[in-house]
Amino acid sequence: MSETVNALVADMLAWLARGPRPYHDVMDAWRTSCPRLPVWEDANDRGFVEQVRIDGCAMVRITQSGRTFLLREGADTALQT
Repeated sequence: MSETVNALVADMLAWLARGPRPYHDVMDAWRTSCPRLPVWEDANDRGFVEQVRIDGCAMVRITQSGRTFLLREGADTALQT
């Protein structure tokens, strides 16, 4: 992953670390058609996020692998919530 994509993935994971988000909100905020900035795609491919159903709603949440990535990237303050 490029440094730019790493930084953006860390931003997305820090956002998700605060709690699961509706799938639609995640797609609105993080999906891109730019092949050079595949933030959602990279996070999903690397297992940093997972899609789940909570109370019948499609949600996205950070995985343990995603939390580990945040710690390695020095974004551990996002995990203190």
